[in-house]
Amino acid sequence: MGIITTMGIITLEKEKIIFQRRDELTVVEAYGKDCIRCRSTKNGKLSEESWTLLAPAEASEATVSGDSQCAVLTNGSVSVKVEAGNPWYGGVLTWYREGKQILHTKFEGDYTGRNVHTEGDHYQIKVIFDANPGEHFYGLGQEQEDIFDRKGSTCNLQHYNTKSAVPVLYSSLGYGFFWNNPAPGRCETTKNHTMWVADSAYQADYLIYGGKTPAEVLKKYCDLTGYAPAFPEWAAGFWQSKLRYESQEEVLETAREYRRRGVPLAAIVIDYFHWTEQGEWKFDPKYWPDPEAMCRELKEMGVQPVVSIWPTINPASENYRAMDDANLLIRTENGQYGTFDFYGQQTFVDATNPGTGPFVWDKVKKNYYDKGIHNFWLDEAEPEVHPQQYSNLKLYAGNGAQTAMLYPYYYSKMFYDGLREAGETEIILLTRAAYPGSQKFGSLVWNGDIGSTFEALRMSVKTGLSMAMCGIPWWNSDIGGFHSGDIQSEYFQELIIRWAQFGLFCPVMRLHGSRLRTPGQVERHPGVKERSGGDNEIWSFGDRAYGVFAELIGLREKLKPYICRHMEIASREGKPLMRPMFFDYPEDPVCYELEDQYFFGEDILFAPVTEQGCRQRRVYLPAGRWQDVNSKEVQEGGRWLECQAPLEKFIAFVKEGCPAAEVFG
Repeated sequence: MGIITTMGIITLEKEKIIFQRRDELTVVEAYGKDCIRCRSTKNGKLSEESWTLLAPAEASEATVSGDSQCAVLTNGSVSVKVEAGNPWYGGVLTWYREGKQILHTKFEGDYTGRNVHTEGDHYQIKVIFDANPGEHFYGLGQEQEDIFDRKGSTCNLQHYNTKSAVPVLYSSLGYGFFWNNPAPGRCETTKNHTMWVADSAYQADYLIYGGKTPAEVLKKYCDLTGYAPAFPEWAAGFWQSKLRYESQEEVLETAREYRRRGVPLAAIVIDYFHWTEQGEWKFDPKYWPDPEAMCRELKEMGVQPVVSIWPTINPASENYRAMDDANLLIRTENGQYGTFDFYGQQTFVDATNPGTGPFVWDKVKKNYYDKGIHNFWLDEAEPEVHPQQYSNLKLYAGNGAQTAMLYPYYYSKMFYDGLREAGETEIILLTRAAYPGSQKFGSLVWNGDIGSTFEALRMSVKTGLSMAMCGIPWWNSDIGGFHSGDIQSEYFQELIIRWAQFGLFCPVMRLHGSRLRTPGQVERHPGVKERSGGDNEIWSFGDRAYGVFAELIGLREKLKPYICRHMEIASREGKPLMRPMFFDYPEDPVCYELEDQYFFGEDILFAPVTEQGCRQRRVYLPAGRWQDVNSKEVQEGGRWLECQAPLEKFIAFVKEGCPAAEVFG
């Protein structure tokens, strides 16, 4: 057997290492402070496409050392060693934080398996690292799964109704990983490896960044992708919504009833099919004869109207032909228009085309904004395609197999840009999907059409925390869940009380759902295309639930200054309002194991009850002194407590002596 020699050549440049191995080109380079970007391709040269990645916020202070066979790039707290390797295992990357190894290239087969050709200049790309025992991972967007720690799991990187893939992870080893590739794929954080896959991409592109605390790491990620804008003060209150208010008078009468009862109402939401046709962004005058007068009365009551916008368009729409001719619609690769089946074949507006935003906003401004609607609900923002075969989609940005995950980012951007042009400075967009950077467009993400079950409630807690660790500080869920809640059942009445308690300690408190229609429910508008579900106002679920809701909404009003203060911190520092236990206590190993309790800001610890019939639960208090908001007793931290949880009460603690304690009396 002959001597095995190294393969490939390493070249050292300022703040950059270049590794060439036959047709595989890899470049690692400093990207601002404490951050290194790695790109690798088999196409001879790198693409300079950054997708949603921003330019570095600060100059780097990197050093490079080594030779043609082994070199090291150090940029603050993170560094990477590049080794030329040998004929079978070439191009070994070892990553370090503060000198301690965090990632190391793993070969499953030889190096040629990293890039498998699909078509043209695109490949299925795999980036694989050895697994680290004891490591915890958090992030990846929102999954309808009963886990928060992603270690030991797999995640398909794609969007659909109840799933929003945000390909970013925080590691308990003190680093962040941003997979900068909008191609559908998957991430595996299993016991034997950590693997990122793009099913069809020009190149691998990822960033690794470090910090002394989770807050520092998350701030670095926000430097890379953007910060949430100023949060509107009104949005910290209670939002009323249902599927669906069928008419202008129904919306107004609901808001009037809240006023009569003396219950503060911040917003009321007008859901889908208030329009004439999909792709006609305007009220149906049959049921909404005077939207301007409706908005005026609502605002006089202190209630903000929010209207649902869908990106779907039907060939019967008055806008279809113009948008079709201008290439402003998503197509299939064979030219057909149908990508979504809902009341017939629809397609979606192509949010990635820079011409689409001005066209749609022109209609929205005329038919909504100028009539007093300044807040929008961007539903179907994934987009929800049928069939879910991304290579079948043709977008302005490219084939769906390479770009589909970008859609919610650009869909939010369309409306954010339009509202900014109209002079708005506080923008909030309730959105059913997100991608890295969506937060800077005021995206208030929710977790889609989930079930009305305790299981869905448990998963929602973990979903909100996962999104927080993805740089998405504005998040909420449908209080009560979306599908099939029976408002007359004891099960649902217990569920919605527990969910309302959870909603109190969410960034936005919003009641929504498609409730089962009660026997004998009167048709309000016979012949309406999409009829309403069952009643979904706080007085709809029985006296017991109403009393709890009224008390919680009153507390929410008192919490608004606290919420807005922390939202300002999120806009400035990236710290989310809803945050996992380890975020503020990274030195406490117990906090990395906690998936069903969290901090609401820096002073309030909330432990939701998410099991039917549960009237007590264990709660862990970290170091410090903590006051029970119910008993007012002060407890020493660093230990577990058994806490009572009668249905009408929630479990929460505040730091001893903090101003937030005054909210709870």
